[in-house]
Amino acid sequence: MKLTTQTDYALRTLMYLATRDTRANVASVASLFNISVNHVAKVVNLLAREGYVRSIRGVGGGIELAIPPEEISVGQVVATVEQDTNLLSCVGTDDSCAIHSFCKLKGVLAEAERVQMEYLKSVTLADVVPSRPQLDKL
Repeated sequence: MKLTTQTDYALRTLMYLATRDTRANVASVASLFNISVNHVAKVVNLLAREGYVRSIRGVGGGIELAIPPEEISVGQVVATVEQDTNLLSCVGTDDSCAIHSFCKLKGVLAEAERVQMEYLKSVTLADVVPSRPQLDKL
């Protein structure tokens, strides 16, 4: 599985927010990781819709985690953001090639995907988040 840039930005944003005691803003996330404010804003919008992030408007507003890092599964974030996590298109469909009805590779790849996602779901944001001093050194 190769993750999209959007998933990368989503995970980085969540890790950043997990190191903060106060609300952050999109610009601070974008600046730290040297990525576009617009891309971070799009990711934050998705994360807010899915309940991972709380976005508060106005004076004193900003973004913060809506769920403790210990309760956010890396695998669930990946599954939420990614449109397709199949190693090959045939794993997600029944009729993508001529040999689909007897192909053994499809089952092998399906099992690899299952094991990979099971592992990612066992890892929480708290398991992968860097310390605030590590981020502040950047």
